Amino acid sequence: MTSQSPDKRQRILLVTGMLGAGKTTALRELEDLGWEVIDNFPVRLLDRLIPPPSASSDPSPPLAIGFDCRTRGFVPADLIERVKDLAGRDDLLISTLFLDCAAHELVRRFNETRRRHHLAKDMPVGAGITAERELLSPLRRWADMLVDTTNYSTNELKQAVREQFAGTSGQAMTVTISSFAFSRGVPPVSDLVFDMRYLDNPHWEPKLRPMTGLDAPIGAHIEADPSFISTYPKIRDLVLELLPLYAAQGKSYVNIAFGCTGGRHRSVNIAERISKALREAGFSPTVLHRNLASRAVEITEGPQQP
Repeated sequence: MTSQSPDKRQRILLVTGMLGAGKTTALRELEDLGWEVIDNFPVRLLDRLIPPPSASSDPSPPLAIGFDCRTRGFVPADLIERVKDLAGRDDLLISTLFLDCAAHELVRRFNETRRRHHLAKDMPVGAGITAERELLSPLRRWADMLVDTTNYSTNELKQAVREQFAGTSGQAMTVTISSFAFSRGVPPVSDLVFDMRYLDNPHWEPKLRPMTGLDAPIGAHIEADPSFISTYPKIRDLVLELLPLYAAQGKSYVNIAFGCTGGRHRSVNIAERISKALREAGFSPTVLHRNLASRAVEITEGPQQP
């Protein structure tokens, strides 16, 4: 789901700036936040890209459009005039983000990536940066927002974009809780893996063996283990503490896996308990039990302990 401006106007963000200052990173982050994103769209087609006023009450998603000195027909003064005309419409909310960066850092970035500057031609990269800065100076002065990325890492720029624009998106981090059998391998995409094999194994209780971690007697058996009483609250609290921190760093997906030997009893039960705790905390996790239907056999669970 994507949200829109409270006043129902379509939000349009022009993203521009110096080559190497982070435009691509900013646009990708906006896309992850639910914006529609177009990069290096020909300026002369801007009026066609933005639809005319509509009587429809259906809101349009926020739109981010990237421009830089490589864009066809890019003349800052002309772009400013086009945007001023569009800004007069009652159905649009237009703003401009300019990404800047100090020349020495841009030179370092170009040297690191071994890319040629678009305006440098057969001159040193510094000459291209100087020419670009002069070309963009009217747009820099006119922009609503200016972000200097000189001392930003990629993650810091992403975080700055999130702080500024996350309010325009209703997208939330996707949390997946899964159970699995270590005997069949750890799920390949797991951010957090918890090994529940320290808990007493219900497999060795004949009456419990045919059941799964979804059944109440299995839950009661696990709760009777003193190790569960001392460890489960810590695992639960750790997960609840980490998820908001992941969200603050812009992580779109978090996969938390709980494993036991056969993937039918202990891991399933703990995954269900953690999922319930997350729902109570306001999250909406998806629960997957990878090996719930697998046949429990002694060769998988190992020899019974005396």
